[in-house]
Amino acid sequence: MTTKRDYYEILGVDRDADDGRIKKSYRKLAMKHHPDKNPGNREAEDKFKEAAEAYEVLRDPQKRNIYDQYGHQGLEGAGFSGFGGFEDIFSSFGDIFEDFFGFGGGGGRSRSRGRKGADLRYDLQLSFMKAVFGTETEIILDKMEPCSQCKGNGCKPGTQPEICQTCGGAGQVSRSQGFFSVRTTCPSCRGAGQTIKEPCSNCRGSGQVRISKTVSVKIPAGVDTGSRLRLTGEGESGTNGGPAGDLYVFIHVDAHDFFKRDNTNIICQIPISFIQAALGDKIKVPTLKDEKQLDIPKGTQPGKLFYLHGEGIPSLRNGRRGDQIIQVLIKTPINLSRKQEVLLKEFAKLETEKFSSKLKNIFKSSATGA
Repeated sequence: MTTKRDYYEILGVDRDADDGRIKKSYRKLAMKHHPDKNPGNREAEDKFKEAAEAYEVLRDPQKRNIYDQYGHQGLEGAGFSGFGGFEDIFSSFGDIFEDFFGFGGGGGRSRSRGRKGADLRYDLQLSFMKAVFGTETEIILDKMEPCSQCKGNGCKPGTQPEICQTCGGAGQVSRSQGFFSVRTTCPSCRGAGQTIKEPCSNCRGSGQVRISKTVSVKIPAGVDTGSRLRLTGEGESGTNGGPAGDLYVFIHVDAHDFFKRDNTNIICQIPISFIQAALGDKIKVPTLKDEKQLDIPKGTQPGKLFYLHGEGIPSLRNGRRGDQIIQVLIKTPINLSRKQEVLLKEFAKLETEKFSSKLKNIFKSSATGA
């Protein structure tokens, strides 16, 4: 796996650089490594993509804040993993390239092509048991969808978009600048390649409307806080016929009163009396599904760990269940009856005599050098 470079290092700016400094640095790099100025140069293309990705993050306050706190992993968790190729870069920065130096999509690329819709994030709270066993739930999203009245084309029903007369539907126009012949976004259609004479009254010509949609989400057994589910195509709708974005569901799991989780294992504490610890016993222990019998051997000490194999949480990778780890806590009796006190004192006397005998043997061995 390739390690990504630091975005500030790529643009050659300090971590406290303002927007103007960041934009100026990116403009310089984009000018130097633009593919139209370096045809067939793979190294220049890679540097152009790298600079574009860095600028996309650092120019956006929200993305920059995530990156400053959590780095590249934080951005991936928020749904940003960089650009797929030049089309993504030019569709995102078309206007920026024109502001910088007149390059539009570059190399004849048209901005009238469909653009993928934005990804969405939803934070889902789950109970401990639902996370362990999996569940299916419904969530409600507010999202942009194609207008049902105009079917997404933005035109009044019965009419169609017309090809832009200025650019002939390309979305861009050519013009000469120094030694270069460059393409810029068409000023008439703003890169759409078409114009709408009679806009749809429902969406006002945008082709999209905001709706509330109920989405069913299947939660696999074994998810934990930080798990992320991706629902392809459940994000915002695309434009100009582009695909919809994706929905990312981030899982947050409630704590349990009895069980504690450690990866696929669960840990619990069971109190027993000192009589049970001394003499041994058979007790019932709650598990995730039911109860299991646990044999307490004679002479069990405080903090002793017992294992119930296969009674833990299923792994998301292979479905194999972890273990249940049981720690025994030995309770000291309180509010003793008179009879109990007498018996315990007699027991203590025997234990003291037994202990004293052991000490004498130890001292005797030390004195004789044995």
